[in-house]
Amino acid sequence: MRRLSLSSRLALLFAACTAVVSLFAGVLFSRASEAHFVELDQQLLDGKLIGLRRALHDLQSSDSEVKLAEELSRQADLSLRITGGDGQRWYDSSAHLPDKLPQQPGLSTLNDNGTDYRVLNAPLFVDKPDSPQLTLLLDITHHQHFLQRMQHLIWLTVGLSALATALLGAWAARSGLRPLRRMSAVARGVSAQSLDARLPEENMPPELAEMAHHFNAMLGRLDDSFQRLSAFSADIAHELRTPLSNLLTHTQVTLTRPRPLEDYREALHSNLEELQWMAQLVNDMLYLAKADHGLLMPKREPLELAEEADVLLEFFAPLAEDARVTLSREGSAHMDGDRSMLRRALSNLLDNALRFTPAGGEVRVRIADLAKGLSLTVENSGDGIDGAMLPRLFDRFYRADPARQEGSSEHAGLGLAITQSIIRAHGGQIRCESEIGWTRFVIEMPKGD
Repeated sequence: MRRLSLSSRLALLFAACTAVVSLFAGVLFSRASEAHFVELDQQLLDGKLIGLRRALHDLQSSDSEVKLAEELSRQADLSLRITGGDGQRWYDSSAHLPDKLPQQPGLSTLNDNGTDYRVLNAPLFVDKPDSPQLTLLLDITHHQHFLQRMQHLIWLTVGLSALATALLGAWAARSGLRPLRRMSAVARGVSAQSLDARLPEENMPPELAEMAHHFNAMLGRLDDSFQRLSAFSADIAHELRTPLSNLLTHTQVTLTRPRPLEDYREALHSNLEELQWMAQLVNDMLYLAKADHGLLMPKREPLELAEEADVLLEFFAPLAEDARVTLSREGSAHMDGDRSMLRRALSNLLDNALRFTPAGGEVRVRIADLAKGLSLTVENSGDGIDGAMLPRLFDRFYRADPARQEGSSEHAGLGLAITQSIIRAHGGQIRCESEIGWTRFVIEMPKGD
């Protein structure tokens, strides 16, 4: 069964609400009208009862019947029946009165052969228990016909109101949902080649403006991710092309003619270096893939960051000495983390800092134990990084140095991406700050339990 559209649902809902409200209002009006007629009839019969009692006060007087006829003649649709205390019928003002009338005192309603009556029973003498009973019958057939016509009009009004509201609701819903149809058209046209499509947010109603904004932001993220993925695929091919080309060329040259055993050995050693570089690249890619899928599960062991930093600074000391760069460390802090992963992250930062620090420069490691966590900063002197490059420093295969060094395993452009994955796996964040003369990578980590 086909499901109703949103416009149809809103139209039916509007029609149902209008029908309910109209019906409720009509019933209230009908009940109020009926109560009003009852009140008028009560007042009329009470007034006639007083006149009839006055006319019948002295039943033995000669003019009592004249007074009674005169009183009844003033109201053409009023009839009277008088019964004795024993229930015997004494008098009927009309020959067409029903045989059985209500006996309960007070006001009641009676229908007899299509004629409606308002009946009032009251004693002739209020202070006498065996007083004759007066039964006043007021013909209210015209009242009832009016109420029936009004009820028919109410039902007709309810039906027409529901129909009109359904049509107007369908038009209003279709007009109001036009922005959603535009969103659907944009979404239908989105593909890998058209991720730059955006929804106009200016003319959107407030309820949909936020949705349009988030939809555009989603398209922007998809576009950015797709561009990064495309660039990433191109970078992989670019990085692997050089070592593969070297391997093919070197192997083909070696096999062009018979050579001494030492030449073959040298060729194999050269090929081994290229294969090791490719293996390292693949391992790094697998490592990042695990990080993307949340599969990096760092071990938790107590660590003294000052000791870990000192071990790495001692390892890089010979390289720093050759480059005439000064290494230093300040501060200390404790945390729970994976020793090997954190060493790898810090080693990547130190290696990156040494490569971009000029001779006579300085590389400093600062560790601070803060109230909400800890901070570890690796900073180096030298030329700053262009602010436009900072957001992309942690992208894979991205190099701030425009001179790409192809085929070098030391500069594949994955070190900072791996470092960011390690820090995030520990629940921390890393950012880069650069100014004239200094560049610093700031790591903020939560404290261990």
